[in-house]
Amino acid sequence: MDHTNETHCHSESSNRKSHHPEHIKKDLMNRLNRIEGQVRGIKGMVERDVYCDDIITQLSATQSALNSVAKVLLQWHLKGCVVDRLTEGDEEVLDELIVTIQKLMKK
Repeated sequence: MDHTNETHCHSESSNRKSHHPEHIKKDLMNRLNRIEGQVRGIKGMVERDVYCDDIITQLSATQSALNSVAKVLLQWHLKGCVVDRLTEGDEEVLDELIVTIQKLMKK
């Protein structure tokens, strides 16, 4: 089995962590840095009294970028954490997953 694409999760109840492959972590950090820059840009647009529709367009693009990060994380969560916990016999992870998906679908 190729472990380079796996996420290893530790589900100790008080200190849960994921260990994403380095290339995934780097991709997520790059995406989040771009989003951070987009948010700073939006703040600047508000300060400069830029036309509302233009700000809304940038907000939409930023929300789309955030959704993209969430999709990547959800994919790795399913392939790694959820599979690992199910393999360990921890079916509580399914209830947790349902709540997580409900949170994502509110947006």
